[in-house]
Amino acid sequence: MPDIDLESEYNNRAKVPDHAQIQARWQQQAAAFRAGHAQAELGLPYGDTERQAMDLFWPAADRAAPLAIFVHGGYWQRSDRSFYSHLAAGLLAHGVAVAMPSYDLCPQVTLAALIGEVRAAAAFLARRHARPMLATGHSAGGHLAAMLLATDWRDYGFSAPVIRAAMPVSGLFDLAPLTHTSVNDALGLTEAEAARLSPVNMQPPSGALHAFVGGDEGVEYTRQARSIAQAWGGTWEALAGRNHFTVLEPLGDPESHVVKVAMKLMSS
Repeated sequence: MPDIDLESEYNNRAKVPDHAQIQARWQQQAAAFRAGHAQAELGLPYGDTERQAMDLFWPAADRAAPLAIFVHGGYWQRSDRSFYSHLAAGLLAHGVAVAMPSYDLCPQVTLAALIGEVRAAAAFLARRHARPMLATGHSAGGHLAAMLLATDWRDYGFSAPVIRAAMPVSGLFDLAPLTHTSVNDALGLTEAEAARLSPVNMQPPSGALHAFVGGDEGVEYTRQARSIAQAWGGTWEALAGRNHFTVLEPLGDPESHVVKVAMKLMSS
């Protein structure tokens, strides 16, 4: 492999100069969406800390809808669910409920503990609503969505998988490169821990996986998507003209290709 500037490859903010404006727009759209969506349960606690809570958006008053969980990104060290509420609109239009948890952040907790929190959020939903779910997520949330699919749910008292399929968007599945970047300043991962928490090194799960990446994201994020698809027998594709931030926006469009793939995964 040729030498790669890993710091540059994983510095998404530097690669997208208008990232702050994009995220500010998301926050405004998300707040407006929450204010206008009557069928929402906001701030549902699934754990003991303030951040261990979720918003659950229903397509209608009927609570029999299929269910998806969206996990936010931020390199496991920033952001929360309040930026992303409007992205539930795509699946809601097809009759799918969408849960959006927050979680405690590194370095206040370890990455291993953070993964445990997201698993607890999925287990909470499974006990509350007794139906398998699609896991999706962005960037670090894509890693967490893959970890949910790879979980042995018998360890949580379930006889069948809680997560039916996963659709990570610009996810991180091989954490080894991050140990050579400033991203790891907050994570504190050793090479051994990075390997242990990398989905590409795990036994392929039984559920389906389709990974998306932005066509403008660069070689490392493209490699990440390709690698998890190859390791797990899944599929992947790049969305032309999309960067690390805009790649997420089709989730909010009921007619987008991304939402159509999500619906196909839910029926797999």
